[in-house]
Amino acid sequence: MKRIGFDNDLYIQKQSEEIAKRIAMFGGKLYLEFGGKLFDDFHASRVLPGFAPDSKIKMLKSLSRDAEVVISIKADDIEKNKIRGDYGITYDADVLRLIDAFREEGLFVSSVVITQFCGQAGAEIFSRRLERGGVRVYYHYSIEGYPSNVSAIVSEEGFGKNDYIETTRPLVIVTAPGPGSGKMATCLSQLYHEHKRGVSAGYAKFETFPIWNLPLKHPVNLAYEAATADLDDVNMIDPYHLDAYGATTVNYNRDVEVFPVLSAIFEQISGECPYKSPTDMGVNMAGFCISDDEVCRKASADEILYRYYAALTAARREEKHPEEAAKIELLMKQASLTSADRPVIAAALARAEENAGQPAMAIELPDGRIVTGRTTTLLGASAAAILNAVKKLAGLDDELHLIDPEVIEPIQTLKTGVLGNNNPRLHSDEILIALTISACHNEAAARALACLKDLRGCEAHSTVILSSVDEGIYRKLGIRLTCEPKYQTKRLFQKA
Repeated sequence: MKRIGFDNDLYIQKQSEEIAKRIAMFGGKLYLEFGGKLFDDFHASRVLPGFAPDSKIKMLKSLSRDAEVVISIKADDIEKNKIRGDYGITYDADVLRLIDAFREEGLFVSSVVITQFCGQAGAEIFSRRLERGGVRVYYHYSIEGYPSNVSAIVSEEGFGKNDYIETTRPLVIVTAPGPGSGKMATCLSQLYHEHKRGVSAGYAKFETFPIWNLPLKHPVNLAYEAATADLDDVNMIDPYHLDAYGATTVNYNRDVEVFPVLSAIFEQISGECPYKSPTDMGVNMAGFCISDDEVCRKASADEILYRYYAALTAARREEKHPEEAAKIELLMKQASLTSADRPVIAAALARAEENAGQPAMAIELPDGRIVTGRTTTLLGASAAAILNAVKKLAGLDDELHLIDPEVIEPIQTLKTGVLGNNNPRLHSDEILIALTISACHNEAAARALACLKDLRGCEAHSTVILSSVDEGIYRKLGIRLTCEPKYQTKRLFQKA
């Protein structure tokens, strides 16, 4: 059983209290820019063991009577069908997903704002679709000189051109399907319009990472840099906070760089800036809820190594630039990490060497034991490793055959004789179907099948890049997989 390093209940309590304080600070109206993932924040749950992926939603539900949600999306992202990488769906489709998800949790989505709008046809079509679904839509426009030309921004030709988003509740959560969607500009535009109407309103920012009250080079913060290596985010000491308070806090480069402009916009709107630093703007309380620093350090080190191998694999597939892996390698050096700190790597490589260089796989079980799988005439290494892992978890003998050959052979005949595959070995999905069939009349297979759920959260490493099918099964089982950045064969065309 994995150790816990984060107090999730305390986090929900402290975070809710801090947001309530910030609402009161501004006289009862707060626009809260919500960065990161509101749903399924698995990065946070990996680097802060004990953090529940739905923690932020639970926290917001505790404030649901006072909260409403505004979702911002950039018009060009709609027009260009920008894809959200983690879900594989377009940004506009993700807006629809978010609306449904918020509603299912009992949270009120009041509107969608389309930012940087200049007549894009796709944005207009999407707007009509939202309105047919009962969602109010507003438009915000491009402002020449944004964000540096403050006098132009805070004017009737700047924020003044934007639609005023009608809100009714004290807490307005401004979120988006991804970065660069205009969340901050939406909040500031609303402050401009609220001030014109004589309404006292404020702005704050909620980003889980980097954690401002952890050291700059703490593994949790380094893991955030690894996760955002493709965005050129860099953690840094907040110089404005250090100057104002003499205290060292951590922020990231984009917030630090934009703070002077943000401060000037505040002053232009209301006469003064309520914050002395980017850190002041944040309401993140995660750093106060770490219950075991050692556990979080270890989990974050695992995350950095995972991100490194993921970047290497993506570069080998020509999906990402090799520079991303190089950046993470520098973070590994800062954290004094090597591949030896991920035990499944050495175990997989050793198993492959024993098997004449054929592909091999290693899985680390929850109790730290490592099982391996090798390529055979019947099974691929990834399928064999799953079977060996569930046998070990079920307390079964290693030599026991869970699946009868009479079950495997017809599947192989179907693959090669009917479907035209050259490789008769069973993939991970096929072996799970075969195991399920065997479990109907084989008690040992049934015991092993029942242990599949216990693989969630396990670590695994393959000595070759797996097929998309095998990768998908490992992901669905909740196994965190890394691969050596090489293919099993030297073919130019690699089948899925």
